[in-house]
Amino acid sequence: MAGETILIVDDDCDIREIISMYLQKEGYIVQVATNGYEAIEMTANCNPSLIILDMMLPGLDGIEVCQEIRKTLSTPILFLSCKGTPLDKSMGLTAGGDDYMSKPFDAVELLARVKAQLRRNRILSNVSGAPKKLEFEDLIVDLNSHSVIARDKLIDLSPKEFQLLALLAQTPNVIFSSEQIFQSLWGADSMGDHRTVMVHISNIRKKIELDPSNSKYIHTVKGVGYKFIYSQID
Repeated sequence: MAGETILIVDDDCDIREIISMYLQKEGYIVQVATNGYEAIEMTANCNPSLIILDMMLPGLDGIEVCQEIRKTLSTPILFLSCKGTPLDKSMGLTAGGDDYMSKPFDAVELLARVKAQLRRNRILSNVSGAPKKLEFEDLIVDLNSHSVIARDKLIDLSPKEFQLLALLAQTPNVIFSSEQIFQSLWGADSMGDHRTVMVHISNIRKKIELDPSNSKYIHTVKGVGYKFIYSQID
């Protein structure tokens, strides 16, 4: 949607200028940062709708910047990197990134991915109707406030962890493959999708389960995927 603000974080002036030109032609407002510290400060000040983040920044790298931003914001983050291995992609997505492109990149494809992430974020943020809570024996998932309470304690989940838990909890006993989960939350194909989902599932279990090794809510269906199995309180 034209008029949305996009923050470009890259120490390469040429790349910043190329991306800025394409985004501005589409009507987006562009802000730029040349290092990680500037990125964190500008994210707080300009509240961008999306961040294009170079992974290999000097000083504070892209992974560290992403992790810091994710402490407070769920703003879509699209990583750029001169590396393109499955491990690098998995690291970026596990850190909280929403998409990943390798350098050199096609500017038209980058623009398409930006639009897709903005569209997905608008859909995920569009909460309508009365407040809705999913209540289980010792777990509450509030879909409006994006909060989780387990055993009367407020749980600190990252935005992606909350989205994954909500996806499973809203459809108990339905099995989701790693690929389906990845497509629903990140909306892009990746050779690292299975590991990314697995890490997020593990983190959620550690935070909401009394015994993460013997999960009460999120169960692994070997060779198939994951499902949430618990009866909701009427």
